[in-house]
Amino acid sequence: MEDDNGGVGHGDVVDVYPLNRYYFGSKEAISKKDDDDLVDRIHRLKANYEVNGMRVCVEGVLLVELLGRPHVLLLQVKNSFFRLPGGRLRPGESVEGLKRKLSNKLSPIESTTSDNWQVGECIGMWWKSSFDTLPYPYLPRNGCRPKECIKLFLVRLPISRKFFVPKHMKLLAVPLFQIHDNCQTYGPVISGIPQMISKFSLNIIQG
Repeated sequence: MEDDNGGVGHGDVVDVYPLNRYYFGSKEAISKKDDDDLVDRIHRLKANYEVNGMRVCVEGVLLVELLGRPHVLLLQVKNSFFRLPGGRLRPGESVEGLKRKLSNKLSPIESTTSDNWQVGECIGMWWKSSFDTLPYPYLPRNGCRPKECIKLFLVRLPISRKFFVPKHMKLLAVPLFQIHDNCQTYGPVISGIPQMISKFSLNIIQG
């Protein structure tokens, strides 16, 4: 059954499997956009906005178990900032775009775009009123058209899986208690994940 955002609904219980059931490898980087400095990034975002309008990004929340506690998988770029796996949707693209982005970031290069990702419901939406501001969990009423919308989806992992991450990134398992309300390190979106998934019952399966 699909929810209102195009994801697959599975009820309120989320199985969280041990980290040691997953394999982690590396692959060549596909995109060099992460090499952009802030000025180049803002220039690129403005150019895309003029052509396509508001940027819509989708990101996946993937949970694993470690030491009996739930952890979220985060990408760390160049030993610097953290991000969730995902990215910008193409014009007219639906939640299938998140599957494409997850495969791009976390699957072997030769894999298909769908790659059997189980994308669940949308658990949060964030908005940017300008290109260089932090996102808000609501649409700011400042008279400006929003420049970006960020949608977070819960992605349910199978009992085992192989992950392949671009060489300039690391895929880290970070405990929920560490990211909770830690905006300074992880930003407002990631630090809000514990509240966003609090409506679920996490079934922690220890290895």
